[in-house]
Amino acid sequence: MKKVKIVSGAGQEGLSGKLLRGDLLSAACPSRIILKHMTSRWGVLVLISLEGNTRRFSELRRLIGGVSERMLAQTLQWLEADGLVKRVAYEVVPPHVEYSLTPLGQEAAAKVRDLADWIEGSLPSLMQHWPAGMLAEAEE
Repeated sequence: MKKVKIVSGAGQEGLSGKLLRGDLLSAACPSRIILKHMTSRWGVLVLISLEGNTRRFSELRRLIGGVSERMLAQTLQWLEADGLVKRVAYEVVPPHVEYSLTPLGQEAAAKVRDLADWIEGSLPSLMQHWPAGMLAEAEE
């Protein structure tokens, strides 16, 4: 049986601190669920689309090319459950629902925006490494 030594003090993180912070490299860490939701293709695009804006579902669907209604609804539900997206439903006919980012969502959007900006800026260099036919596959 492996012994775990808990060390506390300045600059060192004990076991309880590590559990509170999360450990993405651990298979059992719940932070992986949030990572999956945030960094999925649709999660990134929803966060970026809501950055600084309040939008309705149909507006998001038009902005995010290629997303199905089902995937957009599922992604919004995941991000709402993770505390990143705020959903406000107005009791009117027809129903009116708006989505915006929470303060945590704003932080997350800034992080994934940096990654998206890097990908867009580095695209020509990255594509030089693609094997023949990969661009056609990406367009599907």
